[in-house]
Amino acid sequence: MISQLEKEITFRYLKTRKKNGFINVISIFSFIGISLGVAVLIVVMSVMNGFRSELIDKIIGFNAHVVVSSYSGNYNEKEINNTNLHIISNKVLVTNNSEGILLSNSNASGALFRGYNFSDFDKLSVINNNKFKGDKNLSKKGISIGKELSLDLNLNIGDKITILSPKGIETLIGMIPKQEVYEIRSIFSSGLYEFDRNVAFLNINDLENLFETDASTRSLEIYLNEPENIEASKEIIQSIFDGNFIYTWADMNQSLFSALKVERNVMFIILSLIIIVAAFNIISGLTILVTNKTRDIAILKSIGVTNYSIKKIFFFVGLLIGTFATFFGIILGIFVSVNIEKLREFLSNAFNIKLFPEEIYFLSNLPSEISFESIAIIAFCSIIISTIVSIYPAVKASNLDTIKSLKYE
Repeated sequence: MISQLEKEITFRYLKTRKKNGFINVISIFSFIGISLGVAVLIVVMSVMNGFRSELIDKIIGFNAHVVVSSYSGNYNEKEINNTNLHIISNKVLVTNNSEGILLSNSNASGALFRGYNFSDFDKLSVINNNKFKGDKNLSKKGISIGKELSLDLNLNIGDKITILSPKGIETLIGMIPKQEVYEIRSIFSSGLYEFDRNVAFLNINDLENLFETDASTRSLEIYLNEPENIEASKEIIQSIFDGNFIYTWADMNQSLFSALKVERNVMFIILSLIIIVAAFNIISGLTILVTNKTRDIAILKSIGVTNYSIKKIFFFVGLLIGTFATFFGIILGIFVSVNIEKLREFLSNAFNIKLFPEEIYFLSNLPSEISFESIAIIAFCSIIISTIVSIYPAVKASNLDTIKSLKYE
């Protein structure tokens, strides 16, 4: 515990007089440095967490959580209606896909085409959001395209578009690509730039006729109740569809999320150095304070204040600077994290630059997810660093020789 005398002296040293203004400047810079370090670390961690969560939500919202591919394309009804499968999933859809080219007037774009049954299309999550426009029924000769693709090709609902298949038709002049005209029935928006620009939906029968595929290439898309618990669900599905090839959303994006995890850890280490560098200013400030307070320390010792009390006084000066700076940094970091998207828009408009481009980062908005667990770890590390750097000046102050100190004053 700290006594009333120790407390008063500690707060008095925190409020240095004008003649010791240089010490106060160092304390202020120490405070600002630690605060900014903590705030920047919280903002970066929040953006990294938000980016990861948003990316997972978009990916598992647009893609199937688990895909089952059969070498024959035939699925046993007993397997599809398995009780364990229905316990862990909310829908199982039959699908097929192929690649081709979309032609519109003078514009062209490659695309991945996904085919679904007429009754399955409106079960997709991307169709049942408030950004979807048009008919939810995927009837014959109808196509659903992404928002970004519609902007690239300058298309809208009701317009006609030609799909060029890699499969050819034999003619008198040789082989020419097979092509058919479709009507745009709807436009979807997943929030993922790459998907909205490169994926289109067709009726499964249209797709198989156009690209000359058959039922043997069909797959099952399984949508889970708890897609985050992917490993346990994969084991259950593997036991049901024994002998089939099974892959999950985590398998398809393993390298991406591994890279995000490594980047997050590296950023934490690098930005922690800001706090460490700022904390060393506490050593400088307290060491200068001890030097300037040599006479005061000697007088305190001569009237009976113990070395332990002297040590506590200077230790608490450094600890209070670090603690208050940490909490101020937490408040600043949370405020910036909450308003990070508004800040991005302001900077983009003010300097006429494109921050966080969609085509690189997949997402249209800068995400942020505040993790109180991360904040607690950051606060703990910051206070521990401040505590450690306060020890040396405190020990130095307590070890001053009283007689020598008074002799040279």
